[in-house]
Amino acid sequence: MSRRTNRPATRLRPGRARVVAAALTGVVAVVALTGCAGFEYREDVCNGGEYPVLSVGGTGSACVRDAEEPPAGYVRYPEGKVPQQVDDKWDVYWDTHTLDKDGNTVAAPDAG
Repeated sequence: MSRRTNRPATRLRPGRARVVAAALTGVVAVVALTGCAGFEYREDVCNGGEYPVLSVGGTGSACVRDAEEPPAGYVRYPEGKVPQQVDDKWDVYWDTHTLDKDGNTVAAPDAG
């Protein structure tokens, strides 16, 4: 007659425990190495229904409602060079460049 030990259903056998521990270690390593890069939050430059504008001769910017024209002293960014998110390629570019009164891209005077 064989004896059988009743084990709780939640208890892992030693071999399976090692497999689960190795898998969890792998997951922790992947998260640590990637820094959760897939979950990066990017802040939009303007809210929905608005577009960004650049101050003429400076690096200041503002957001204008889609149906409105830029206020005096501001112009639309050149097509294809409009910043979309804070610190994106064009947001960084316009920190050191601006448009002159004729619409030419020039180095910003305050970009030390």
